[in-house]
Amino acid sequence: MPAWFSERLRREFSHLEVVHLPNYDRATEEIADADIAISWSLRGEQIKAAKKLRWIHSTAAAVHQLMTPELRASDIVVTNARDVHGPVVAEHAIALAFALAKRLPQAVMYQQQKHWAQHELWNVGPRPRELNGATITIVGLGGIGKPLARLAKSLGMRVVGVREHPERGSEIADAVCGFGELDEALRQGDFVVLAVPVTPKTRHLMNAVRLAQLKPDAYLINVGRGVLIDEDALAKALQARSFAGAALDVTTHEPLPPDSPLWLMENVFITPHIASLTERMWERHYAHYTENLRRYLAGAPLLWVVDKERGY
Repeated sequence: MPAWFSERLRREFSHLEVVHLPNYDRATEEIADADIAISWSLRGEQIKAAKKLRWIHSTAAAVHQLMTPELRASDIVVTNARDVHGPVVAEHAIALAFALAKRLPQAVMYQQQKHWAQHELWNVGPRPRELNGATITIVGLGGIGKPLARLAKSLGMRVVGVREHPERGSEIADAVCGFGELDEALRQGDFVVLAVPVTPKTRHLMNAVRLAQLKPDAYLINVGRGVLIDEDALAKALQARSFAGAALDVTTHEPLPPDSPLWLMENVFITPHIASLTERMWERHYAHYTENLRRYLAGAPLLWVVDKERGY
């Protein structure tokens, strides 16, 4: 968090004491008498030490790293930044879909070799394709999935959504199914995008069996969290060319270890967890957070509250 964030809070909310820590060294000490915390991760012993804590705001959309047994058992309210990150992560997912469809990573590789590779890009591997008329399967119709569905529809794509409660439907998607029908949804997708929260149900959601459901010319895009995919199974499937390729903004271990086979695969496009990073990100954080802070101080219901049992 940039320094101006806390400085502006002190100016606009002068009756509050704002402590901005550069790291976790004094977190346990400072949180002991704090009413509010902004953090994407706190340990169980820190939650225990926080005798006055009533509200934690996560600057991330995913909050699984906060969900200790101590926090789940407490009456501390948790909010997240899903409306800050969702729309721009959706933009990144569409950018990755375009890059894969138009074979831009391979074009960059040939550019570095000073090779005019029109023949190779057309005849070697999956041919360039159009997004218009293609089917995108979006696993998770939340903060990322909804704006992604809107972008996809604006491009003329058919949208298949997968969500925990399919009975809620969608005003955007052409079809909505539950996780019990996930395999069929995967089989329909020309592009499959993972944008679902991390829960016990979704950890390694894309295992060897699920990866085998993808069409031979399908692309897998992950803008959720790395643990949604079994990376060993992913590497084997990609080496076998069982589907066209993958674009990963997130990996199980970050940074991705140098010895990971994913680095050197021609059918893998990696971006280093930058989907939500833009020059306007912290301004959006500030606007969203202060809206909730005013609500908290007025005793009004907070926005973007996380269900601690569900984990999102």
